[in-house]
Amino acid sequence: MLGPRAEDAGGADWSVPAGSLTWSCWDTAAHIAHDLAAYAGQLAARPADRYLPMDLTVRPGTAPADVLRVIAAAGGMLGAVLAAAGPEVRAYHWGPCDSTGFEAMGVAEAMLHTYDITQGLRVEWTPPARLSTFVLERLFPDAPSALDASAGGPAQVLLWCTGRGELPGRERRTEWVWQAAVKE
Repeated sequence: MLGPRAEDAGGADWSVPAGSLTWSCWDTAAHIAHDLAAYAGQLAARPADRYLPMDLTVRPGTAPADVLRVIAAAGGMLGAVLAAAGPEVRAYHWGPCDSTGFEAMGVAEAMLHTYDITQGLRVEWTPPARLSTFVLERLFPDAPSALDASAGGPAQVLLWCTGRGELPGRERRTEWVWQAAVKE
């Protein structure tokens, strides 16, 4: 698990906003699970031109610890589909996306929204450098170099790329889009 552990989730107020988002921490966690399951579905079904008409819904009133377990289950599904997909597999995500793109999007959703949740719960947590580098290289090819000492490292660059942080000498982003589709 990237952030808060299920056994530690019970005592916090998950109805508070998740960082700078308008969603609550609970809704943000449910969103992570939804996206991981949706990415698994896309990659398993391999639609070429649209999103599958499916949603994962976490039942209202579910305890935060159980929402985190739903995230783990959805992440496991995505991991299994990724393990079975070869490099030639493509599925729709605003164009043809390969398995590495779906993997990077899954990691990004989990890390970035974990960051949002930990901000809301006032828990110190920073995305891991190695995973931040992977996401930057795959989804943000135009990102400033995370190797530049003034950038503050890969996690800080990723947070800046997604409007969650500052970088010296650069305006804070208010809009952003990652590039998951591959050019063929």
